[in-house]
Amino acid sequence: MKPNTTVRQPKRANNERRASRKLNKPKRARGPQKIILFNKPFNTLTQFSGEPGDSTLADFIPVKDVYPAGRLDKDSEGLLVLTNDGVLQARLTQPKSKQAKVYWVQVEGAPTEADLQALRDGVELKDGMTLPAGVEVIESPQIWDRNPPIRERKNIPTTWLAITLKEGRNRQVRRMTAHIGFPTLRLIRYKMAHWTVDDLAPGEWREVTLSATTPA
Repeated sequence: MKPNTTVRQPKRANNERRASRKLNKPKRARGPQKIILFNKPFNTLTQFSGEPGDSTLADFIPVKDVYPAGRLDKDSEGLLVLTNDGVLQARLTQPKSKQAKVYWVQVEGAPTEADLQALRDGVELKDGMTLPAGVEVIESPQIWDRNPPIRERKNIPTTWLAITLKEGRNRQVRRMTAHIGFPTLRLIRYKMAHWTVDDLAPGEWREVTLSATTPA
């Protein structure tokens, strides 16, 4: 019989794992906490640098040492939360936190209740099933004009939806509506946690403080 043996992890490996966890752990803000709400315009990158000619956050926000909590695609608009607090940033973006994000979505065509129920139940995308989503038809919201405007096809109606997600995959909303046959024409993030884009024109920002309803 072979003697019982115990394989011990080298101390170095354990130390490396601890160092990695410490490195990746979100950090509290150094100095006063900063939270910025920004209405990201269409065709603006969710970053402070880009190629020559790119529209970036640096064109609008002069505040230093704040970073986006999550992102919006270049062709999407609406609420972006920026902060210098890594812990808050993680709470807003990590899937386990399941912080709700509400999107106003203009799609081409007129989806039926059965189509919308598929989104509510979850659809199979290339990266797996989506979580159940809140989906409702809404009236055209009273919002700013997009520049440039969307391309609408004559004789094909469009529909506005309010879609609530608790996850944030790459281009998820667009992939979800395309999956059921209704391409997204315009996408606006209206709400994230308890913050909304109300009273912010495209390109405008304001600084806010935490409240009792801030994600814990």
